[in-house]
Amino acid sequence: MIGSRPDLAYAVGVLSRFMSKPGQEHWADVKWVLIYLRGASKVNLTFVKGSSFSVEGYCDSDYATDLDRRRSVTGYVFKVWGNTVCWRSNLQSVVALSTTEAEYMALSSAVKEAIWLKGICDELGFSQGSVKIHCDSQSALALAKNSVYHERTKHVATKYHHIRDIVAQGDVTLFKIHTSRNPADFLTKALPGPKFELCCDLLNIV
Repeated sequence: MIGSRPDLAYAVGVLSRFMSKPGQEHWADVKWVLIYLRGASKVNLTFVKGSSFSVEGYCDSDYATDLDRRRSVTGYVFKVWGNTVCWRSNLQSVVALSTTEAEYMALSSAVKEAIWLKGICDELGFSQGSVKIHCDSQSALALAKNSVYHERTKHVATKYHHIRDIVAQGDVTLFKIHTSRNPADFLTKALPGPKFELCCDLLNIV
């Protein structure tokens, strides 16, 4: 899952929460993952030669999906030269009080990954002016671009607001993407077959 199969990231992340004391339901879910692997044994993360150099990211979150602690899930994926190079699906460290806050925290994590990727590419001699990050939450994008005080967001931890400085410096550019075209969607929740296959196609998992 970590090296070559982002399509397994969400399922493995959920099952890993119960490794210390798995129950019968968890073993049944593991069997479903193995059944999927058997049917998708020839599915690979493919790499192709892109026409132009670019670093693009996609992020998403699923609000309060963890029924035990009510924490949300962060998911992001990055493509370099049109090829998927890194992804992540994990529970957020604190409980978000709204969908906007959950999306904002996911966007903040994606920005940190974007800055790291930008530095790696610069060291290798591939200059990237501004990393594009796509998010399907209009409210989270507005919160990241506008630092005006708002009573509904005064509780958000200060560390998540670093994204505003990064955007102001021009290192990262934020874009709105429709949920139906966001490949990070399958990193945050279980999806119907057609949408799952679409996400795989968008990330060159064929």
